[in-house]
Amino acid sequence: MIARKLRTVHPAWIVAALTLLALVAGAAFRSTTGALFEPLETEFGWTRTGTSGAVTLNLIVYGLTAPFAAAAMERLGVKRVVLAGLALTALGSGLTVVLTQLWQLWVLWGLFVGVGTGVMALVFGSIVANRWFVRHRGLVMGLFSGANACGQLVFLPLIVALAHHPGWRAATLATALVAAAIIPLVALFFADRPQAIGRRPFGEDPAHPAPEPQRPAVPAGRLALAVLRDSLRSRAFWILVFTFWVCGWSTNGLIQTHFIPAAHDHGMPATTAAGLLALIGVFDVVGTVASGWLTDRFNPAVLLVAYYALRGMSLVFVNTVLGPDIAPPLWFFIVFYGLDWVATVPPTAALCRIHFGIERAGIVFGWVFASHMVGAGISAAAAGWIRESTGSYLPAWITAAALCGLAALSLLWLRRAPVQERELVPDAAA
Repeated sequence: MIARKLRTVHPAWIVAALTLLALVAGAAFRSTTGALFEPLETEFGWTRTGTSGAVTLNLIVYGLTAPFAAAAMERLGVKRVVLAGLALTALGSGLTVVLTQLWQLWVLWGLFVGVGTGVMALVFGSIVANRWFVRHRGLVMGLFSGANACGQLVFLPLIVALAHHPGWRAATLATALVAAAIIPLVALFFADRPQAIGRRPFGEDPAHPAPEPQRPAVPAGRLALAVLRDSLRSRAFWILVFTFWVCGWSTNGLIQTHFIPAAHDHGMPATTAAGLLALIGVFDVVGTVASGWLTDRFNPAVLLVAYYALRGMSLVFVNTVLGPDIAPPLWFFIVFYGLDWVATVPPTAALCRIHFGIERAGIVFGWVFASHMVGAGISAAAAGWIRESTGSYLPAWITAAALCGLAALSLLWLRRAPVQERELVPDAAA
């Protein structure tokens, strides 16, 4: 019965389910960092600046991997690249249990896990959505975005619980085992393109099929750099890079990395703060899926203006609502901020497709996503330095709020304009 029903399901949804699993798992691996600050600092005597630096390297490497991973997926195939990312993540997480020096944390968290999870970043989801879906493309991208954020935050209570008992090594080992378990599923059931199995993208009009995609002949690194060089001429690219840089600053770099220690500064237990951060992930699923639905129907640039403005307003009040207990204003912040957490992703991915064409969209979004994680990395280090220098996270909250306001204003200069179909890299051989 189940097998018969599965045969009637369009394979796009099976590929989407596997993509969701990989995105959730990859994000869960990266969620261990903020939750393990205090156990590592207590055992080894490291400073917050030192551990924050390892997270900064992780975030930057994670982001910079994305455009090259996207190019490698176009050149070598999505399945091969994702399998390599899962293997590298499992190796990096597994070796963490035997570290004894701070530089080893930087290598394992920053390089191994950074590159491995960078392969399973939202660029992966963007490529799958563009290749496998015509109908509901924005909604699917919303689901992928929600899965990514959900994996980052919902797993936090489990990670924190494992870190407290039996210990932080159990938390890192658990992530390594999960990564290893996903490898055979992707190897057996994932397909690179619908055309590879004799199908068409979901929702495509049979009377107007898209042209058969051609695998680029140039190496992946050269392809990624050629797309970047061409994109740098576009005002839309610079605006998307800046706004997503602010998105990373105000989410992964600040809230995800420092919310638990900031709440602890106000007397809240780490387990309670981790639970609240997980709730942000739950509400983010609702907000991001809704954002994908809206992106299919409204101007994505206008949606982004609203998202950044509202996020900036919420960050102004973080320091006020934190305390030893969960008061109603804090609940309001958790719900409000959760709905907005990565609602920016579906409209940003749509603008990449609108301004640069469907064949370039994955790699362009990879570069835009890289700016997101560079912003997150700088924010993680800056907020740690601010906390250590001033004894408070208040200046970090206000700085992020101001940057969100600037992001909203910059999008007023972005106009939605359809693109003509172009070759992927017209000057790649130049």
